Amino acid sequence: MNGAEVLLVAGLGIAVSAAAKRRGLEPGLVIVVLAAAASFLPGLPRLELESELILALVVPPLLYSAARGAGISGLGTNLRPILTLGVALVVLTTAALGFISSWLLPSLGLAAAFVLGAVLAPPDTITTVSHGGELGLPKRVTSILTGESLLNDATALTLFTIAVGAVSGESTTWAGGIGRFAYTAVAGLLTGAVLGIGALWLRKRLHHPTLETALILLLPFTAFLAAEEIHASGILAVVSASFGVTANLTFDPKHQYSGAHLTRIQEDQVWPVLDFLLETFVFAYIGLQLKFVLEDLEFGLGRTLLAAGVLLVAAILIRLVAVFLLFGRWSLQWTMMRRKLDRDPALRTRFEQQIQRRRGRPFVPLSGKETLLVSWTGMRGILTLAAAAAVPHDVPGRDAIQVIALIVTLGTLLIQGTTLSALTRWLQIDLSGEEAESAQMRRVGEQILADADGFEAQRSALGKAFVERRLDETTARHLIADVDLRQAAES
Repeated sequence: MNGAEVLLVAGLGIAVSAAAKRRGLEPGLVIVVLAAAASFLPGLPRLELESELILALVVPPLLYSAARGAGISGLGTNLRPILTLGVALVVLTTAALGFISSWLLPSLGLAAAFVLGAVLAPPDTITTVSHGGELGLPKRVTSILTGESLLNDATALTLFTIAVGAVSGESTTWAGGIGRFAYTAVAGLLTGAVLGIGALWLRKRLHHPTLETALILLLPFTAFLAAEEIHASGILAVVSASFGVTANLTFDPKHQYSGAHLTRIQEDQVWPVLDFLLETFVFAYIGLQLKFVLEDLEFGLGRTLLAAGVLLVAAILIRLVAVFLLFGRWSLQWTMMRRKLDRDPALRTRFEQQIQRRRGRPFVPLSGKETLLVSWTGMRGILTLAAAAAVPHDVPGRDAIQVIALIVTLGTLLIQGTTLSALTRWLQIDLSGEEAESAQMRRVGEQILADADGFEAQRSALGKAFVERRLDETTARHLIADVDLRQAAES
């Protein structure tokens, strides 16, 4: 795939996205459908990249950008559902879809079937989160989906790597798989943390917004590749680096310096552009493969389409059933706990004191309406398509895996993606409490700004208020961004 072809794909993607947005359509869905149709044009050559380049070039910046906007405090409060969805449910989905694939396509082999299961397992919840305000999603649902998106990619890609290794003949046991998963997670997080600390140290010594932004643009690739070199999770390395850099540059006074506001403003404009270009490229690239992978199918078109349909339904149902069972169990436990607290005032007092010592809120299960929203946000997206494109050529049924991944992605986008907004309106979740709390937080923040003298003092006061839990993270971030803009306008 040469440079001219890449530029042509990106340029057409921009035009299609503009037309789709004017008509209220999802650009990614329109791009992949049109690209798939275009693949059948007579004489169109097959556009291919090395499989390793897909994940290394596309996933790190997209994930870094997603982690930049994730609220750290919200992730901590909802850690139980995030871990359950981002780790346990992905493992369960990979196993279930892997076994179903091996039954539908027995000649695929169990190891290659688990490759397919890992490709199909992670939902693209970050896309849903990016439209959370438009959809009217509750903040807690948004926080859980954000945390899930940062973990499920790492879990799925780790399982993907293990399954690919098994196809290549590597000896894999349950104990070995668990040990490898633990190593890749811990080593990945540490790698990202170390590189994030290094980026923070170097950044404030560059004294130039363009150079500082260039450094941060390189960080996700560096974290990903460095972690992969030691066989750790490149995804978790990227997430760890992103959290460390973003949180410190925004809230920690030790990492504030003259001109930092200009860099933050510049980065806030650069990352959305990069996200758009990469997402457009992946949707177009995988769509343009359709004709060629259909021609190379080993299992026949009819059998592959049947397998894709069954796996599409299975992927949707597995999430629906699992989310309701898991969240329903927590709801039952919480109801029983409340009854116990109501009967025992002394126990209630100790419980409330424990919560105060933690400086947080107790874990309260989602309502039935919120649980339904979480269970319906199972659309597959960028990671599924990128992982499918990155399947090595020596994996049996590679072309079938790519066709199934494309069909399942399109199917979930059509079935769930186009109905999520209507579902949210139909549920009519009361957001008045959240809106009142946000308005109150905004008033608290504005009072903090009024009491502080100077831009640096205002940012420091906002950061301190967030650390002391007097201000929520979303409000603090928005107000700091406002201060940055006012300072830039006056300089």
